[in-house]
Amino acid sequence: MTDRPSYALHAVVRGRVQGVGFRDYVESRARSLGLTGYVRNLPDGRSLEVVAEGPRRDLERLAGYLRQGPSGAHVTAVDTDWRAPTGAHPGFRATY
Repeated sequence: MTDRPSYALHAVVRGRVQGVGFRDYVESRARSLGLTGYVRNLPDGRSLEVVAEGPRRDLERLAGYLRQGPSGAHVTAVDTDWRAPTGAHPGFRATY
């Protein structure tokens, strides 16, 4: 058995993304992909931050979900960057 390569994705999602179930949406999709990390609202009231770790292919799928968002959301931008994974997250959770 070989370990799959692991990467970290940091994303900031902008638009109407607070108060529309976006964190639950991200948490559900990230968990279904087996990713670790977190999603949280940012204090500006118009964006949220996602930090996720796992195989690059699954992180790219999550990035696609971020661009779409749940019904009721309106995503205007998703800024992403790739980082080295830290392994600091035992699972994926929505935080405040």
